[in-house]
Amino acid sequence: MRDNTSGLLFIICAPSGTGKSTLIRKMLQEFGNFNFSLSYTTRSPRAGEKQGREYYFVEQEEFLDLVRKDFFAEWAEVHSNYYGTPYEEISRITDQGIDVLFDIDIQGARQLSRNMQNRVLIFVLPPGKQVLEQRIQGRGTDSQEEIQKRLDKAKEELQAAEEFDYCITNQDLEQAYDKLRSIYIAEKSKTYYHKDDLKRLLNNW
Repeated sequence: MRDNTSGLLFIICAPSGTGKSTLIRKMLQEFGNFNFSLSYTTRSPRAGEKQGREYYFVEQEEFLDLVRKDFFAEWAEVHSNYYGTPYEEISRITDQGIDVLFDIDIQGARQLSRNMQNRVLIFVLPPGKQVLEQRIQGRGTDSQEEIQKRLDKAKEELQAAEEFDYCITNQDLEQAYDKLRSIYIAEKSKTYYHKDDLKRLLNNW
């Protein structure tokens, strides 16, 4: 397990339609000490994307070679493309005392939990199956078959929720956000992140 020094890895997972993206957006608006890590991917750049800005775009052979070299803190195959977060990218951010926010799937969260210190894992729960189905339908972008696939996937993901440090039910967005921000504030109040402050205080006593 690798030490990511003074930065916290704030890892959030949730089934599709639970409202995770909205919660993350509110976190980024309120707290300025977050960064997203830049990932490697084998998919082709989309219009407007640039190498080293949205992703590091690499060929599959190079990506798999990096996997063999234990280059990634987490990686996964998604829709026939590979995605991975390198250890060095996490260290580059956290060594500056900056926290990294991960919007990630269960597989990636498990890998980060195994491989990294100073991480906290949060799982966002829907209030119920019916509400989740209504939210997905409300998007108006998915067929009924696709909605059912998402619901089946959600059940599978919910079975992993007990592996996480915290669970938040997003029935009321503001209440869910209050809990999420409280977790972050509490984690950042741990003594580990204030060792330099304590040292400085004692040296000047």
